[in-house]
Amino acid sequence: MKKHWLAILTVLLIASCTTAPQKTLYSELGERKGIDRIVARFIVSIESEPSIAKHFDKTDLDRFYDKLAEHICFLADGPCKYTGDTMEDVHTGMNINEAEFNLLAEMVLDAMDEEDIPHNVQNDLVARLVPLRSEIIYKK
Repeated sequence: MKKHWLAILTVLLIASCTTAPQKTLYSELGERKGIDRIVARFIVSIESEPSIAKHFDKTDLDRFYDKLAEHICFLADGPCKYTGDTMEDVHTGMNINEAEFNLLAEMVLDAMDEEDIPHNVQNDLVARLVPLRSEIIYKK
């Protein structure tokens, strides 16, 4: 009987050591290169939408690209540390309303669709971005 249990424990131990590691949101997004592609597509969509682009006319787009990619990498449990300003500081004076925020959220989803990111992965990222909503929308 002892040999039987020992054999089972050995098999379980070997199986646990050879099981593929759990995928992180960061890896599911394609790591930093995938995040960079998503952010690049998102910025292009901002530039092509006049109702949104007006909010970014004073924005340094290179810095925006860098800090947004860094922030998404951080939120997705990647190896990045977010070194930008707070969301509230960044968005003060931009006067983004709820409808515009919702359009921006759709643009992020569209960028992920274009990169063939599965919907469950998109939902995971959105769930991590939602808490920032109140810091982005203009408060009167």
